[in-house]
Amino acid sequence: MSAKLELLIQNLRKHLGDRIAGLRTAFGEITLDVDAAAYPEAMRTLRDEPELRFEELSDLCGVDYSTYGNGRWQGKRFGVVLHLLSVTHNWRLRARCFADDDDFPAMPSVVSVWNSANWYEREAFDLFGIVFPGHADLRRLLSDYGFVGHAFRKDFPISGYVEMRYDPEQKRVVYQPVSIEPREITPRVVREENYGDVGNG
Repeated sequence: MSAKLELLIQNLRKHLGDRIAGLRTAFGEITLDVDAAAYPEAMRTLRDEPELRFEELSDLCGVDYSTYGNGRWQGKRFGVVLHLLSVTHNWRLRARCFADDDDFPAMPSVVSVWNSANWYEREAFDLFGIVFPGHADLRRLLSDYGFVGHAFRKDFPISGYVEMRYDPEQKRVVYQPVSIEPREITPRVVREENYGDVGNG
């Protein structure tokens, strides 16, 4: 591990203390886990503390961990992952926090900490159904306002619940039940008998 990463880990432990739920280093990157109760305060500390100074939120996304690790995941289902950048110190950090309730996932908004979180939180709400109390304008960003469900959840059907089309008689867009028959498409693979056998060319 580089001296720079070691210094960042020391500073994180020094200023966040018991608000750290987990701290891991892999592939030269640090992942910081924070409990939901400490999330807003910890994010503000990451931005404002001079020894950390993560001025920029470059990404925030929702994650559904329900099938993570081929179903071996034992933790909470929905998480929010943030990618932070310190321009001052030239270092990066991945911060992660899990919603306490799998049935109604909610995380406090960090728009007051980083303005760029606005559309990212709307996207996480739209695609994963994660609610962000404190967000001034939490509404769908990518899906139609009449869309039912949250398309990036692992239990959302591939074909969806409804389809949309333009009806020339009514002269408007209408919704109707999905007309696609659910099926599994398995490609047929045809290979020669000795395919991949180096000794037989």
